[in-house]
Amino acid sequence: MEHSLITTAFTIDGYKIAKNLGVVRGITVRSRNMFATIGASLQTIVGGNITLFTELCEKTRIEAFEIMVKHAEEIGANAIIGMRYDANDVMSGVTEVLAYGTAVVLEKE
Repeated sequence: MEHSLITTAFTIDGYKIAKNLGVVRGITVRSRNMFATIGASLQTIVGGNITLFTELCEKTRIEAFEIMVKHAEEIGANAIIGMRYDANDVMSGVTEVLAYGTAVVLEKE
């Protein structure tokens, strides 16, 4: 699937929705490791971007995104519209990240 056909919008210029295949999602659950938490705590003393947590968040979102795309491709979609992320704490230090959207088949207009 072309990443240019994955959007937070509900339409893509130059295309029409030929078929709506429903909601697709990718979910991943991650925990912080003790060493990253200690390193991040030290970074908070200096201030600025806490790179250890930024990297963890980025990896987690990429993983959820890729799972969502795989699910969409498995059901025959060539695009995802209305794509969003959501995150929730499952327990202390453990976070669920969900990527979701509507799988569609697009045709050029």
